[in-house]
Amino acid sequence: MKIKELRESTVEELSSRRRELKQEALNLRIQQSTGGGQLENPARLTQIRREIARIETIITERSRAAAAKKAA
Repeated sequence: MKIKELRESTVEELSSRRRELKQEALNLRIQQSTGGGQLENPARLTQIRREIARIETIITERSRAAAAKKAA
């Protein structure tokens, strides 16, 4: 998912997407450890981790902006 698409999403949608990605990452790690270490697309784990980081960054930005708005 592109960063522009992520920024257009609501916090609830981002949280839901983060949960889905974490579950997918867990499944891939389990598959990697039990399946002899072979994945169809080993780069997918890196892609997932980066997308989770992007989502968490956007959520943090929004919470800080809301806190700053509240304090002002």
